[in-house]
Amino acid sequence: MHAKIEAATNLIAPYGGRLIDLLAPEEELAEAKAYASTLPSIQISPRSVCDLEMLAVGSFSPVDRFMGEADYRSVLHDMRLSDGTVFPMPITLPVRPEDGLELGQDIALRDSMNDLLAIMTVEELYPWDHAEASEKVFATQDAKHPLVAEMARWGGLNASGPLRVLQLPRHYDFVELRRTPAEVRAVLETYGHRNVVAFQTRNPMHRVHEELTKRAIAKVDGVLLLHPSVGMTKPGDVDHYTRVRVYKALSQKYYEPDRIVLSLLPLAMRMGGPREALWHAIIRRNYGANHFIVGRDHAGPGSDSTGKPFYGPYDAQGLVSKYQVETGVTMEPFEQLVYLPDEDRYEEVSKIPADVKTMNISGTQVREEYLAKGRLLPSWFSRPETAEILGEAYPARHKQGVCLWFTGLSGAGKSTTALVLQQLLLEAGREATQLDGDIVRTHLSKGLGFSREDRDANILRIGFVAGEITRHGGTVVCAAVSPYRATRDAVRAMVDDDQFVEIFVDTPLSVCEERDVKGMYAKARRGEIKEFTGISDPYEPPLNPELTLDTENRTPVENARAIVDWLRERGFVRQEAPVSANGHKA
Repeated sequence: MHAKIEAATNLIAPYGGRLIDLLAPEEELAEAKAYASTLPSIQISPRSVCDLEMLAVGSFSPVDRFMGEADYRSVLHDMRLSDGTVFPMPITLPVRPEDGLELGQDIALRDSMNDLLAIMTVEELYPWDHAEASEKVFATQDAKHPLVAEMARWGGLNASGPLRVLQLPRHYDFVELRRTPAEVRAVLETYGHRNVVAFQTRNPMHRVHEELTKRAIAKVDGVLLLHPSVGMTKPGDVDHYTRVRVYKALSQKYYEPDRIVLSLLPLAMRMGGPREALWHAIIRRNYGANHFIVGRDHAGPGSDSTGKPFYGPYDAQGLVSKYQVETGVTMEPFEQLVYLPDEDRYEEVSKIPADVKTMNISGTQVREEYLAKGRLLPSWFSRPETAEILGEAYPARHKQGVCLWFTGLSGAGKSTTALVLQQLLLEAGREATQLDGDIVRTHLSKGLGFSREDRDANILRIGFVAGEITRHGGTVVCAAVSPYRATRDAVRAMVDDDQFVEIFVDTPLSVCEERDVKGMYAKARRGEIKEFTGISDPYEPPLNPELTLDTENRTPVENARAIVDWLRERGFVRQEAPVSANGHKA
């Protein structure tokens, strides 16, 4: 593998200039694993598992460990490592004080299945601030940003130290496409082209992407490194199994074989906009690319809680361009292309006269007008292979999963309305699973108290189950106070924004107290119950719920029927057949 590094062309220090190989040699593995079995261990998150793999194979070169405090602070404030090297994204291992780590000790790092991955010598344990990290890295503290919401659940300390990786995370899919940076550079070397242009994608490729990548190949007279992220992406993205099937079909049939290399990247994306785009460029430099296509709103997570995009459409292109001399990666802009039906070709918007007919389909239209309705995408927009694969993977909307999340004060009417709704959904042909807060506490969350931490744990458990039900095409009705906005946003991220329906049961506190047959509010007012939502603990109402219910002037049946109508309008429930004059459905 070292020889492959030396043979690679177009390298620029410090990116890709040396092999970072943290994997223990074969002859040492048995002894190292035996030693690891004697060590205290921690289970690291799926995100940290992805980061560990990227560290181990050199994807984050020159970073060779979860960052220590000096590098972390420098990256946060200056987008550079402490030695001055450009690196915009912190790579950290969050831990909790209760993990009991001590300086100088060796610990075993394991995944969620308890598989042993690595041994780390703890050289640093340092605190980090969620608000500071959110503001510096993502330029926002809005919990609608998926990473801002996720980081709120991380531990308050970061751990760092040398790593000895004993085993990479296990992957059984597309093994022929999972290559290390050294292996990708070795493949590129055999193609005989000086320039390599990388294309980062977390979405399926349509003909517009094919067109822009082919133009980039021609512009640099090089090879396309089609390098999709297959680790963690934005919640709700098309799964990587479906996407990779699309990439394989297109790369094999519609590109010149000596002008494209398809390889998978086990990257856990941060959806960090401009910083992420620069990070992506550096990562691709480690894989041998010296050009990088940067799209409009590259790695953007969408809009914030006020409906405004988190990042400007061209901010990412500007930042990658600013550092291209230092990184050795030339920014290739993703120009907006539209289809000219009269000429059967794609062209840049800026080059088209105002009177020329154009056609385009937005991402929302792909989901809402085609996939959700079971319609194949038109041939001018997608290759037939892409349309067929997506059509198989994404059934019509009424067959897709949906999570109906009721939130509101205790006594607001959540459970009553949810119970009526469940029966109306069954009547309409959709089976629904009920996850009521009180019932879940009896079974799934037995033993949890009512501190903020325990209440969050309860809601996140409900969210996890709801996400699994939704992902497999089911309907789930959840009714829980869920008082904290950030926790609800975290649940939304677990499910999928397009399949999560937040229903705010907006009942005044005074009405809830009048309805309280258990006397809970009275006990809270007397101080007999601590941290009771609405009395001694806040309720944070949704800022932009999909639905708001009035339970003072409308009955549970009326509200439930309104929800079914809303779902029917959006395709989650089949439209009813019209009734003829004789009372029969037409």
